[in-house]
Amino acid sequence: MTELIPLIPLGFERLPEEQMEERSIAFLGRVRTRRSVRHFSTDPVPLDVVRRCIDAAAQAPSGANKQPWSFVIVSDPSLQKRIREGAEEEERAFYEGRANQRWLDDLAPLATDAHKPFLVDAPVLIAVFAQRQGTADEQHYYVQTSVGLACGVLITALHDAGLATLTHTPSPMNFLSEILGRPRNERPFLLLPVGYPVQGCQVPDLPRKSRAEYLTEHIAGAADSDAD
Repeated sequence: MTELIPLIPLGFERLPEEQMEERSIAFLGRVRTRRSVRHFSTDPVPLDVVRRCIDAAAQAPSGANKQPWSFVIVSDPSLQKRIREGAEEEERAFYEGRANQRWLDDLAPLATDAHKPFLVDAPVLIAVFAQRQGTADEQHYYVQTSVGLACGVLITALHDAGLATLTHTPSPMNFLSEILGRPRNERPFLLLPVGYPVQGCQVPDLPRKSRAEYLTEHIAGAADSDAD
């Protein structure tokens, strides 16, 4: 007979709608200022803040609660240099032949190329790894979805704490496993430079889709109301 997990009371506070509105508006305002940064100051950042943001990411939901993620903080300049060299090797292969022309055309307005100085300029790199299975052949489920959810929480938490980030995913990223000595049950998922933007940092002026473009609603009673 399967032993069930013990239950505890849910720590949930039901807020007045007015307070919910205020919180959601304030949070949306902060999130709207999040931008990908490619020009980082070399100024150090408080590592305890980074650690707490990773702790927040580790609260994300996961398939069967397997929590199939590992996070590695890198602030050693020699390791950052090796990571940059490995990433740029893969990026050169991407720009010079792996990417199709349409992909290159879509990237052209962003003026990106194979040079990735942010990997050594940013004071901290967070390497995120997805665990295909546990260390003792424990099966993991919905790994990509679970780790993706954790990364979303991580990026948002870092921004909310006052730090800039960039999602970097050179492909393949096997070099990252080798440099950081990760176990065979893990595969690299995301490389996240973290720090402060350089003074006067500029970012592309990119519009976001409107709510009408990304949201569809099926609201009870809406059709009847429209018919009146």
